[in-house]
Amino acid sequence: MYLTGFADEAASGIDGQIRATQELGWEHIESRNINGTNIHNISDVEFDIVCGKLSDAGVTINCFGSEIANSGKQITEPFNLSLETARRAISRMQRLGTKMIRIMSFAVLQEREPDDQMEEERFRRLRELHTMFVDAGITPVHENCINYGGMGWTYTLRLIENVPGLKLAFDVGNPLFSTDYTQPEPRPKQSSWEFYRHVKEHIAYVHIKDGCYIEEIPGSAFPKVRYTFPGDGDGDVRRIVKDLLDSGYYGGFSIEPHMGSVFHDNAIQSADELKYANYVEYGRRFMKLIEDVHQHELAGSNAGETA
Repeated sequence: MYLTGFADEAASGIDGQIRATQELGWEHIESRNINGTNIHNISDVEFDIVCGKLSDAGVTINCFGSEIANSGKQITEPFNLSLETARRAISRMQRLGTKMIRIMSFAVLQEREPDDQMEEERFRRLRELHTMFVDAGITPVHENCINYGGMGWTYTLRLIENVPGLKLAFDVGNPLFSTDYTQPEPRPKQSSWEFYRHVKEHIAYVHIKDGCYIEEIPGSAFPKVRYTFPGDGDGDVRRIVKDLLDSGYYGGFSIEPHMGSVFHDNAIQSADELKYANYVEYGRRFMKLIEDVHQHELAGSNAGETA
């Protein structure tokens, strides 16, 4: 097991991202944006600088948090756009020695019914992307977000059935704000635990996010959510982490706070300071959650031996 995170939630630039990672005592970053641009789209000059700074710091990129087939990409758009991004990502990942990339399954077609989502075209595209990455020695992992596979656990299982070998990056918090298309109208939001227990055997990587659903935002695919520290929301974070560790999970946990402020330190004033401090605090709280889970298991084991 190892810990990592979307360090662009600590700082926009690579220097701050490295510093936050080292302050937590971690060695990895799940790279997404650097100065506001995804790592597979930054200039070659900037990428060279990033590589040098990572090497000097002894910090590695364990996963590319790519934009490939994410909720901003439509299945009706030309596929060559996804292929071009994948080729750039592969070249850069090979230079960095990164072996995992987060992908999705294109945005939900809101004007269509749940059973009319151009499934076969999605499956075809993901099979081709999957093959590209695997042939390059890279593991693509699908995240359940506002995309086809995130419509409910049955949709994720259809992806796995039709894209042989596909593994999952399970986001604990995403079900909280995702409509459950496995249910009839009026459709509720999903249950993180329910989603997790059905896809558990296919999980290769975990995103840690937590919060509470508040309400829909007219005209937006993303509703209003109050994001919280891990274990303080409705994402069943503690329960899922415990079950994973009890089951021998040895993959990564990647924090993705989505929180904009630190609640306990009034001395921190600037937006950049708040962002950085919140990320570090989130990481520390998640490490404490893991420690608590382990201690609980140890106490239970000792009690059993005593009995």
